[in-house]
Amino acid sequence: MKTSFIISIFTILLISCSSDSDNTIEPPVKNVTYANDIKSIIDSNCINCHSNPPKSGAPMALVTLENVKEAVESRDLIGRVEDGSMPPSDENLTADQIQLIKDWENNSFK
Repeated sequence: MKTSFIISIFTILLISCSSDSDNTIEPPVKNVTYANDIKSIIDSNCINCHSNPPKSGAPMALVTLENVKEAVESRDLIGRVEDGSMPPSDENLTADQIQLIKDWENNSFK
């Protein structure tokens, strides 16, 4: 009797601990903000040309949250940094920096 009870409990525990890919937990999305995360990326990589006024033929300034938000929404800023065309130097943004910009966009540009 004890053996069958122990086997039953073990079976229930084994079944309840099985892996189910539908129940995977996504890591929380970091609350990315312009002030805390994006401004430093832009200042370090873009502001040499995208100052106010822009230099070196840059078409717009990227000095404010609104400037950068408009560049993401209307000027394909993310596509340009992903394909390496911006910045035009050998110093491309890292995958982590690009992901932060995407997360900022997905977080409603806070």
